Amino acid sequence: MIRAKLLLSSALLLFSLTVMAQQPAQYSLYMFNQYNFNSAYAGLDESVSATGVFRRQWLGLPGSPSTQDFNVHLPLYLVKGAFGLGIENDALGAERNIKITAAYNYQQQIGDSWISAGIRGGILQKTLDGTVLIPRDQDQIDNYIPTGIATSMAPIVDAGVYFKNESLQIGLSANNLLENSVDFALNEPTNIKFLRNYFFIFAYNLDIGSKINVSPSILVKSDIQEIQTDFSAIVKYNDNIMVGASFRGYNSNTIDAVVMMAGMKVTSNITIAYAYDLPLSGLSATNTGSHEIMLNYNLNKVFGAGVPPKIIYNPRFL
Repeated sequence: MIRAKLLLSSALLLFSLTVMAQQPAQYSLYMFNQYNFNSAYAGLDESVSATGVFRRQWLGLPGSPSTQDFNVHLPLYLVKGAFGLGIENDALGAERNIKITAAYNYQQQIGDSWISAGIRGGILQKTLDGTVLIPRDQDQIDNYIPTGIATSMAPIVDAGVYFKNESLQIGLSANNLLENSVDFALNEPTNIKFLRNYFFIFAYNLDIGSKINVSPSILVKSDIQEIQTDFSAIVKYNDNIMVGASFRGYNSNTIDAVVMMAGMKVTSNITIAYAYDLPLSGLSATNTGSHEIMLNYNLNKVFGAGVPPKIIYNPRFL
């Protein structure tokens, strides 16, 4: 989803409308952190997997988005399920969103494939800093703008399904199922609605020789009103060093950025990746691009009753 609308018009529209859509945070390294947008991915890394992501978007543009995400998930083979925890901090202009969530899913093995269905629940806290929106040289009062920092919270529920085997990955999820709103109890109603967002991912793993693997993928994001796409490809050498690229957008109205990615396995447990977004939209003249870094730790130890044989799945993305 394109988030520029929220940034460039926040001072004018943030409180002049009683209902506003809430956009999800943007990530370029989505293929390495699928649990972030699909709770059904929990446990599919086959061990304890912890991921941290730091992103600075549209560097050089005042009030540009800054996002941090951390999550950990693990399989629970005894009950054919998985469990996950996550926290995300997303700051954009005068607003900040903090999500704290927990997820559980049910997994079923069919041959060499896994099918998973998950649900996630938690709390989203939205904070608005009115001091950023009120000009310092004016003492006029706007009933839609808080004079200080205002905070409100709402419950959130997400759900998803996922299919995965040695070569293919397909996931579909819906976040903000309740479409709740937050109200900052100001002099005028300031209901901000969290629209339901849908995510669809398709990825394929192709071995070229014994040491090279190519993993093309597509991520489709939509709130029904708008659609955005990421077309990506990762090339991995010797299951260690990786480079890749993405193109965000599908027509003249949605073209947003070209993304260049690189990463490597530092150890058998630790993977690091970096992405740089070269802007192509109308904002390209106002910023120097976006930077994102991801760090993943995977215990790489299968444990617990009901553990499947080791050879069933060899993860390609981590």
